[in-house]
Amino acid sequence: MFVDIHSHKDTLTDNPIIRNLTSSEAEIIFSSKKKGLFSVGIHPWFAGEDYFELMPLLEKWLKDPRFVAVGECGLDKKSKVTLSIQQQIFELQIALSEKLKKPLIIHCVSCFNELFEIKRRVNPLQTWIIHGFRGKPELAAQTLKAGFALSFGEYFNAESVRITPFEKLFVETDESSMLVEDIYNQIAIIKACKIEELSAGSNFVNKWLE
Repeated sequence: MFVDIHSHKDTLTDNPIIRNLTSSEAEIIFSSKKKGLFSVGIHPWFAGEDYFELMPLLEKWLKDPRFVAVGECGLDKKSKVTLSIQQQIFELQIALSEKLKKPLIIHCVSCFNELFEIKRRVNPLQTWIIHGFRGKPELAAQTLKAGFALSFGEYFNAESVRITPFEKLFVETDESSMLVEDIYNQIAIIKACKIEELSAGSNFVNKWLE
């Protein structure tokens, strides 16, 4: 199974995809009988103060079994929203992740120290996956040691892929037009393994596909 852990595309495929939704898309999906696996959250680019009112809606949507992950959410120093507001909204989503026992899909740009501090303080039980990881192996090692999983897309540092354990390694397309199978092939070559050994995504979604 070529599991795509994070995609913004609504494409027909035999491979399991966790499609990330905007709030307007989430309401449409929630009110429909559309099948699939979905995630929804408040992205740090859009985490303005008015988004606090979205939290009850997020909880409503995420109680639906089709909504399997919280996010993408997180911290981004390039966002126009102050880091303080971003952090408040991120921590509310962490609380939802813990309450509903659903993993967190994290967007992090230039805020890894802040992210590590939050994780140490919160000590979550749910899986935290940093999506679209492109960092160098030194950062990958730090992040893995802190208990995160890493998801790799079209662009990645090969050495970071090499040092990521199979059980902590996920694959995604995000907004890329690349096929997820092609990313799996690239990663398998780097890891010198069979594609079926890249099983974290399969283990992750199996309970929702049974």
